[in-house]
Amino acid sequence: MNCQIIGSMFAMFAVALCVACSGSSGRPAQDSAAISPAQIVSFSVLYAQNCAGCHGVEGSGGAAMSLANPTFLAIADDNVIRRIAANGVPGTPMPAFAQSAGGMLTDEQIDALVRGIRSWEKPDALRDTSAPPYAAQSPGDPQRGADAYRTYCSACHGADGRGGGKASSIVDGSYLALVSDQQLRTIVIAGRPELDAPDWRHDLEGRPMSQQDISDVVAWLSSQRPKFPGQPYTTASTNPAHGESR
Repeated sequence: MNCQIIGSMFAMFAVALCVACSGSSGRPAQDSAAISPAQIVSFSVLYAQNCAGCHGVEGSGGAAMSLANPTFLAIADDNVIRRIAANGVPGTPMPAFAQSAGGMLTDEQIDALVRGIRSWEKPDALRDTSAPPYAAQSPGDPQRGADAYRTYCSACHGADGRGGGKASSIVDGSYLALVSDQQLRTIVIAGRPELDAPDWRHDLEGRPMSQQDISDVVAWLSSQRPKFPGQPYTTASTNPAHGESR
């Protein structure tokens, strides 16, 4: 009899314990369901998880340029932003995020990112100024670009582009190996205000760069890009340890 009583008491205790656990705080409700990562369309969540590490909190800039830069948003339309977010920029640290390009985000999530980035736009940022086009409309000339560089850029980046009192080198081989010509053009036009780098209107006060000046400077910078990025020696260099060329 005692065993039966003890058994009954134990069974009642187990039932009570289960009831208590089922109602405890933190336990998911019976009708709750986990959200698949592909279902997340909150811009703040998507941006924080995929973009902020390089482009900064709320597009403020970091290792990569600010996406909240009003000048950038004035020259880059939705198709540009969507294409870059979806497909990345080959040969640079900007990866592809769309599933169709090998990334993790759905088309709906890419669209959410585009809308969120566009929400940072300031319609009157350029006032009555007509900004240069995002993409070059004519090829640049490196020789003319050298002259344009000296006029508009050398005061900050030095006579040869290797750095000056106000800004760092922009002909460093490692840097140029990581940026595309279009990225160079975008930076020349939009500047990097988070780094105190002016846009195309303020490199030389009272004398904005022309479309051709911009294309020429980009052509000159591109001509400084190393042929074999990451190779720290020439093919004719000698190994001092062995006295051999390699």
